[in-house]
Amino acid sequence: MASLGIEEEYLLLNPATGLPEAVADKVAQNLESLQVARGDIQRELLNCQIETATAVCSTLTEAEESLLNFRRQLDTAARKAGVRAAATGTAARIHEDYPEVTDKQRYHDLKASAKGIVADQFVNGQHVHVSVPDKESGVQALNRIRPWLPVIVALSSNSPFWLDRDSGFASWRIVHYRRWPVQGCPPLFADAADYERRIQRLVDTGVVIDRGVLTWLARLSDRYPTLEVRAADVQLEAQDAVLIAALIRGLVVTALAEAEAGKEFPDLDAELLDAAVWQAGRQGLADKLIDPFSGLLLPARDVVNLLVRRIRPALEEAGDAEWVDASLERLWTDGIGAERQRRVMAAGGMPALMDLYAGSLTAEP
Repeated sequence: MASLGIEEEYLLLNPATGLPEAVADKVAQNLESLQVARGDIQRELLNCQIETATAVCSTLTEAEESLLNFRRQLDTAARKAGVRAAATGTAARIHEDYPEVTDKQRYHDLKASAKGIVADQFVNGQHVHVSVPDKESGVQALNRIRPWLPVIVALSSNSPFWLDRDSGFASWRIVHYRRWPVQGCPPLFADAADYERRIQRLVDTGVVIDRGVLTWLARLSDRYPTLEVRAADVQLEAQDAVLIAALIRGLVVTALAEAEAGKEFPDLDAELLDAAVWQAGRQGLADKLIDPFSGLLLPARDVVNLLVRRIRPALEEAGDAEWVDASLERLWTDGIGAERQRRVMAAGGMPALMDLYAGSLTAEP
């Protein structure tokens, strides 16, 4: 079974106002004092964000334990710095002043290249890495998971609020990312050589500062022998994050097997995929999603069920099927992150939303 790894990004918020606070340096120091390995503490674009990544995991239990362990320590470190860590895809409110960028040359270069976009980059994602045998098979798997990426967007939507109001989207983060020069579902690639050629041509234009700014919803990792799916908002709870990771691993493993067997796969037109991502970000699971096979709108639950049926052999092989079924049932009952955020905001405003962030960060199954 393919191994997996999960990256998560978190916001650091003022507990009284909900505004982002540029205290990542202090929180990182506090984490180190708690004996968190320096390699587990990663910095993001803005100085109000902290990122981490699990070790390479074989099982969902390993991944969940890794995330929960870091989240508990992050909670302690953030509180010691006078802030709260929040696993939300966007900040519900932001300061009017330009945000403080983490003091790293690449981030200063990003600011210089896209100042208006960086000014709003109070967004957090979940990235899932799944091991692939080699770059050639990775490209073929990438081609085959494209039509299902909007479903991952819908399932993971956890960013409804922006600028002190409901954006009307379950995932405002996914809309925000549409402003970067290379975004959305990746195109089809003939092979690994074609993948490299086209990426290099993009970098050679100088429009993007490096390969890291290729913000497709999925790509091959430049650092690891993995396919990296970047479609998901960061999740309120570790259990939610592991569900997304399990589905993505199932997708990649299924795609690898189908590619090896030479099976055909659904291939929606690029513009239809673009619309499918937008629809998924707008609706989450509340209404309809575009069916990867017919290209027509179907009830969200039907499209999710299509995905699960397609990857069930991979889920069963990994021993994940029962866990995924139970977690999805919980999701249909409790709602995705966007629905939970909206419920508490309607009931108690910003204080209730901050309580949700604080409670869900370290919530256990």
